[in-house]
Amino acid sequence: MNGRAGALHGKVAVVTGGASGFGAGIAAKLAEDGATVTVADLDDGAGNRVAAEIAARCSGRAAFAHADVTRREDVARIVRDIIATHGRLDVYVNNAGITHRNAPMLDVGDEWFERIFAVNVKALYLSMLELVPVFREQSGGSMIAIASTAGIRPRPGLAIYNASKAAAIGLCKSMAVEFAPDAIRVNAICPVAGETPLLKEFMGGDTAELRARFAASVPLGRLSQPRDIANAVAFLASDDAAFITGVALEVDGGRCI
Repeated sequence: MNGRAGALHGKVAVVTGGASGFGAGIAAKLAEDGATVTVADLDDGAGNRVAAEIAARCSGRAAFAHADVTRREDVARIVRDIIATHGRLDVYVNNAGITHRNAPMLDVGDEWFERIFAVNVKALYLSMLELVPVFREQSGGSMIAIASTAGIRPRPGLAIYNASKAAAIGLCKSMAVEFAPDAIRVNAICPVAGETPLLKEFMGGDTAELRARFAASVPLGRLSQPRDIANAVAFLASDDAAFITGVALEVDGGRCI
């Protein structure tokens, strides 16, 4: 699943939450494989830096856009601007995500419930409200959501996050069925915990002991890296995956077995 040089040549893509972690790795990989990429994020400083670094390596095929994925007007602006600039939009990666700190469910406030579901689930719905008309007009497109193994094999202490990722997987499968007649593909990727800014929250801290405990839960013996997830996204975004829709691809070193 490492992709081929130029496998995404001519494609136009968006990666939300692209300023760090999995998102930065995904944006870089898509550009390396030939796509023109918009890095969308709330963090202007980091987002501009990531986009500039990718553009320097990939002949300018990256730009930054400020966006709050829970606001439809922000999503609409990104889609509108990309169509105005490039004339099309082929791939939209819903990577932005948040979690609560590892804790008993009864200690997680309802404000966190609402925020997590807004970012991890509602954002998928909002993006498709804007994407479906565009994808229908151009006879196809691909939306890829970064879900989690937490939606398949939950870890204790992350009840609300687990539920949001299960909902994201279910929504992706539902949209895949509904929009398949329009040649719109919708897939989810389910990473195991990895080297992202959320890792400390997942583990309830960041110590060598906690990392070892989490890594020990993965049969292949390590946490995921952004490149692992980026390679899977690049494959699902490519024409090599033209007959794949509605999957929740586990990129987890065997965690869900």
